[in-house]
Amino acid sequence: MSKQFYIRLTHGITGGIVPPNPTSVQTLTSSLADGQSSVLFQRTTRKPEERSLPDEPTTQATLPSSTHSKVDDLIEELEGILKELPTEQPPGSKDIYGLDIGLMYGSDNVEWMNGGPAGCGGGWSDTEVTDKQIEQFKRAVAIVEELGKLGGTS
Repeated sequence: MSKQFYIRLTHGITGGIVPPNPTSVQTLTSSLADGQSSVLFQRTTRKPEERSLPDEPTTQATLPSSTHSKVDDLIEELEGILKELPTEQPPGSKDIYGLDIGLMYGSDNVEWMNGGPAGCGGGWSDTEVTDKQIEQFKRAVAIVEELGKLGGTS
């Protein structure tokens, strides 16, 4: 694996009068140390009876090194998609993809985020997306979920 990156996928980003209350957050963080690369996967899930996400991840795994070439392929595809996708303007104004999902990605090549750091209000956005862009966003979400599964989580 040759690339450092950070991914955060949040389910439950839309709010309005009441702020968003995410149902799950998953992160993948790659790092390089002493010439070795690793990818840490963490998921935090809110149970229906809970008011907020727990403080600690409910699932955590380090992706096996045998998956790193697959990780590289998926990250390359994800970056290609994100380079083409718009975000809402102003940030956090509206869930323009209509999926109640926020995605944040950062690497040396691409920085991309929809949903704003505190989710989305029920407002308006200067940005409108096409059906094709919604499908591309769905594929980006599927890639992140597939990366999580590489760590033996589902």
